Amino acid sequence: MSINEKTHWREKELSYDQVIDKYPDIPPILALKIDVSRRGIAYTDAAFAKVDSNKHHVEPFNYMIGHGKQISPIGLFLRDGSVICQGHQEVYDWTYRDPYILDVVDDKLVIVDNDRIFEEAKFWEKPDFYDKYTSNGTPMREIASARPQRLTIAPATKCHFWDVPKEGCKYCALFSAHRSANDEGDIRDDKWFSDVTETVEEALKQKGRYASFHMTAGSTLSGKEIFDDEVDLYIKTLKAAERVIDAKKFPVKLVASAFSKKQLQRMYEETAITTYTTDLEVLNKNLFGWVCPGKNRLVGYDEWKHRLYDAVEIFGRGNVDCGIVGGVETAQPNGFEDEQEALNNVLTEAEEIASHGVSFADCVWNTLPGAIFMKQKTPSLEYYVQLALGLAEVRRKNGLYIYTDDYRRCGNHPNTDLARID
Repeated sequence: MSINEKTHWREKELSYDQVIDKYPDIPPILALKIDVSRRGIAYTDAAFAKVDSNKHHVEPFNYMIGHGKQISPIGLFLRDGSVICQGHQEVYDWTYRDPYILDVVDDKLVIVDNDRIFEEAKFWEKPDFYDKYTSNGTPMREIASARPQRLTIAPATKCHFWDVPKEGCKYCALFSAHRSANDEGDIRDDKWFSDVTETVEEALKQKGRYASFHMTAGSTLSGKEIFDDEVDLYIKTLKAAERVIDAKKFPVKLVASAFSKKQLQRMYEETAITTYTTDLEVLNKNLFGWVCPGKNRLVGYDEWKHRLYDAVEIFGRGNVDCGIVGGVETAQPNGFEDEQEALNNVLTEAEEIASHGVSFADCVWNTLPGAIFMKQKTPSLEYYVQLALGLAEVRRKNGLYIYTDDYRRCGNHPNTDLARID
């Protein structure tokens, strides 16, 4: 696709300004964040020159979106305190829309599109523990990662839905990169758990940095019952963290597989976990089977929903979220071709699910290298704004609240960003 062809999409969609005018309830800065997440952002050399690895939160070469640089920031702050959870993104021949640009003007980082400056931005600052080591000699940054106000531990690095060819979720560019990897990332011994304890203890020395603790990983399917081994790993990891936290319960968010009621009861009774998210990904039974074939074969759409409802009985209304990949319902050839039809489908299903006490955390679908859907076309900005507003209204109508998914503790969900202006 040529550069000229990349500009044609602007003639077919409402512009940023037109969307803001049409939907006055969406904060302009949130609409920009959505659009950057949708289209991606590419750093100029001047922007990369602003990176200070001693100060900023950077990661080495990224296997998903390699850019030839040795390091890259993983996120940006906006002036309202919200975050963009995205680093530099390359432009490919098959990319449908050109990305925003992160550039330097008057010595300030700015987000630019079509030569127009939209907002100033800042790189995330790295946490203090990132340059330290455990007593076992393990770099602490290999044990935990961080968003500006959230500490995250991922106990496993592989999603076993990818073990069967073509059964991984088609939008996924993260675990698809590990589909041919061995299982070493799933093997955790006493040394690793002691590393978790020391890393959490060190992280908490940075007073005021963290508002919540977050755990997530790929699905582990083994055990007497499906997901039993995953549950065991999460429990052991949480217990390792809890050794240095003097509280029976604290703000813990777990994003994991669709556990059975018995498994969820174990998690709640044996750990400090307070909120739970499991991701249907796409709110349509037929599309679920196409987009997430492994999840569909081994659990199924109806059973996944049922397990969300069981979770509400244990954790309470508003403490259970259903993650979705907003926009993937328009993927072709099986998805909705009409955006309004797609939106009506999502919000109708969301209303039914929310009536059971389940809230939503929607991510903006961005096509990335490695995903089966990497050459798909994502929906318009107008669609994503309508989706964020619609899901926020569903949450309000059903009296649900957002705690560990708000703009400070996560920052990756447009609909939960709106909770700050309820």
